[in-house]
Amino acid sequence: MPDAPPDKSRRAAPAGSPRAPRTRIQERNRQAILGAALEVFSAQGFRGATLDRIAAEAGLSKPNLLYYFPSKAAIHEELLSGLMDTWLQPLRALDPNGDPRAEILTYVRRKLEMSRTMPRESRLFANEVLQGAPNFGPRLHSGLKPLVDEKAAVIAGWAAEGRIAEVDPHHLIFSIWATTQHYADFEAQIATLLPGADPMEGAGRHLERLFCRLLAP
Repeated sequence: MPDAPPDKSRRAAPAGSPRAPRTRIQERNRQAILGAALEVFSAQGFRGATLDRIAAEAGLSKPNLLYYFPSKAAIHEELLSGLMDTWLQPLRALDPNGDPRAEILTYVRRKLEMSRTMPRESRLFANEVLQGAPNFGPRLHSGLKPLVDEKAAVIAGWAAEGRIAEVDPHHLIFSIWATTQHYADFEAQIATLLPGADPMEGAGRHLERLFCRLLAP
């Protein structure tokens, strides 16, 4: 993709003034940068990624990339911010008024489907957490923790009512993450061990049986 010449009139807006809307070329280039960064960050992690590599992956020059994002950290932050909203949506959808086992199994299926369709996003998040969440720690406290605590309380309530087996709700959620995101984060290993197979098909059946048995009151 050829570089778009920087539009100097859009580079900076006076404080307090509305930002001018992006042109189609600007939006296309931003999305190209974010897509390239997702590829590089998910493979190399934040520390291993470089602006030169991201620019090359996006088909842009480094100066052109820096017109849209001032730093590697700014690109990483935007990717993770968008990912957090998407990543938490299945957990937000857990309905306190629904059938407990159906709600939990739906959550398992949705998380497994995300591993199928969004493996790079899963690895991006995993890489950040493995590094100690240096760029995203505050969002874990402000976004992830309150939601997990809220849904853990829902699960604990279901168990207390005898509607599901007694389980540690936080560790149940962690177990769902571990068993579903494994298929994205360790995709190369899965492909080696199950060559030519669609692992998600068997994974769905296995995990449904596993959690059905675990949750049976």
